[in-house]
Amino acid sequence: MHLNFHFLQYLCPELEKAFQGKTIINCFSQNKDELIIETEDAEGVRFIRAHFLPPQIYYSFPENFQRAKRNSINLFKEIIGEKMVGCKVLNFERAFYFSLSSGKILLFKLHANRSNILLYEQEGNTPIKLFRNGVTEDRDLDWNSLDKSYDLSWENFEKLEGNASQFLPTLGAIPRGWLKERAYPDADLQSKWELMQELLDMLGTPLFSLTDKNGEIHLSLLPEENPVKSFSNPIQAINELFYLALVRGNFEKDKNTLLKKYQEQLKRTNSYIQKSSLKLEELRNSPPQSNLADVIMANLHVFQDGKLEAELMDFYSGENIQIKLKPNQKPQDLAASLYRKSKNRKLEWEQLEKTISAKIKQAEQLESKLEELSEIEDFRSLKSYKKSHGEDKALQKEEVILPFKTFEFEGFPIWVGKSAQANDEMLRGYTKKDDLWLHARMVPGSHVLIKTSGLKNIPLSVIETAASLAAFYSKNKNESLAPVIHTEAKYVRKVKGSPAGSVMVEKEKVLMVIPKGPEEIFGKGN
Repeated sequence: MHLNFHFLQYLCPELEKAFQGKTIINCFSQNKDELIIETEDAEGVRFIRAHFLPPQIYYSFPENFQRAKRNSINLFKEIIGEKMVGCKVLNFERAFYFSLSSGKILLFKLHANRSNILLYEQEGNTPIKLFRNGVTEDRDLDWNSLDKSYDLSWENFEKLEGNASQFLPTLGAIPRGWLKERAYPDADLQSKWELMQELLDMLGTPLFSLTDKNGEIHLSLLPEENPVKSFSNPIQAINELFYLALVRGNFEKDKNTLLKKYQEQLKRTNSYIQKSSLKLEELRNSPPQSNLADVIMANLHVFQDGKLEAELMDFYSGENIQIKLKPNQKPQDLAASLYRKSKNRKLEWEQLEKTISAKIKQAEQLESKLEELSEIEDFRSLKSYKKSHGEDKALQKEEVILPFKTFEFEGFPIWVGKSAQANDEMLRGYTKKDDLWLHARMVPGSHVLIKTSGLKNIPLSVIETAASLAAFYSKNKNESLAPVIHTEAKYVRKVKGSPAGSVMVEKEKVLMVIPKGPEEIFGKGN
């Protein structure tokens, strides 16, 4: 109800007491759609702070405000040096104004997303200055036209058949909710009238309460069962609302958003550790494929005369096994393939151990970050935390504004640039020197990064997957096989003056892969 006439009619007399006789000495903005007016007299300074960035429309009247040293611009120079004479609410309207010593009018129009501050000359009907120029309908707004009157008699109520919105359009959401909770829409006319009179009595003797409704702080003039805070002074109430709903509310939102992202990353990391540990255990416990190769090599005579299938005894396990060759395949070739796989199995085993160890360390770091972040209680500490954890820059930004698509394979984040300009931005602002960089060879395409988290050896399966994406997001998308180069990001540099997305690359290796898109690799929904 802080934008509501029923609150403003109590606020404005208190504002007149607080600001009458004060001189405007500064008027400036340092955030989009936020205006600060500084006033002073012999008793000290007082500020008017209007935050009109939709959908967060709030205002306050603090006694202290620290102006930023940079990114601050002066506005409304026409009112500097003016004395504030009075403060009035426009009847039955979501607007109030300060009258100034020269006769000028500084109007605060609180029309939700179209809220604005307008300056009028003495006797002027159209504004000479707007704070939010984008609200085009305000350019010709006659502030006198905002003043309204309503007939609150029984006769008019009866004529309108008890329609609350037509009888008193200024009620607002909280009073209308109060009526609805008491079955107002289904009540007979006399009962509606009695409920309306009870509501008007409460609005006539308000207690200014801040209440939490669905996780958001609101100001109410009605009795609330469990208010967050209650005030008898409307200026104190609006100042506390500004702090809790905007300042504290935005802090909690930013903090909780980052906490959630860390928690999701920790969940993915722990899931990878669990799945990879099971795979490692399976590798440790299953017999090496070289055993089967030994059995085949010991029975080469069985496959004479072009025979492709035979049942052999596995002298390692004592069990019979079925061996089937492909057409034109020699048993020696199958055995050689199994020996290679057995060798690769050992490499995979060692790589899994290293990766799991690194992921465990990463999980410990995430848990430490979560604990540190949970203890932060103010914006300044949160800003300092973000700065000191620059490696998490992508987490700290909203996903919709990231210059790259994000995927994950076997616990490794894979990023794909969205455009030539985005490729440059990703390389400049989001890349660490030990990340693995990939690009389709000799053709235009997206830059691709594998975020390594400091790991020196990346599984070949991860590199091949990222390479397939690099080929897919390039001019080689429709080729059956495409070359992709890869190297550490520290060997990729932007040449001054070169076109967007163009880079110099050193120490690259080439990998031949089949171009594959996200749906083919990760399934639908990616």
